[in-house]
Amino acid sequence: MATDRVAPILLDTCAVIWVAEDEPVSDEAAAALDEAFNRRDVFISPMSAWEVGLLIAKGRLLSPMSPQAWFRRVIEQPGVALAEMTPDLLIASSFLPGKPPKDPVDRIIAATAREFGLALMTRDRRLLDYAEQGHLEAISC
Repeated sequence: MATDRVAPILLDTCAVIWVAEDEPVSDEAAAALDEAFNRRDVFISPMSAWEVGLLIAKGRLLSPMSPQAWFRRVIEQPGVALAEMTPDLLIASSFLPGKPPKDPVDRIIAATAREFGLALMTRDRRLLDYAEQGHLEAISC
């Protein structure tokens, strides 16, 4: 990364799951997460709650607890906050510059990162490609 201080981080849904399930992430992502958690600068989009619900409903994310309890457990961790999702932000996701991802949830997450100056932590190639276009900051995990 170009700066010494990592921007506050927005976790993409895949990153939310890996962090919650204590799965390994890249060294760069782990260092950025440690710094952001210490500053209480880790955010999660409400859209990730919806995606987690779908994954559990389809059996692609196994959990002994309900999706609501799983997501609440993540959000209640020290240093984690729910990112604001306003109508303006949802509309902005329809007007992203460049060649944004086509998936509506990816667009909302990208718009959230842009709106609040957050670095997006993800492994999603479409979002990483969008960051490479210069339209948002991303950390590959």
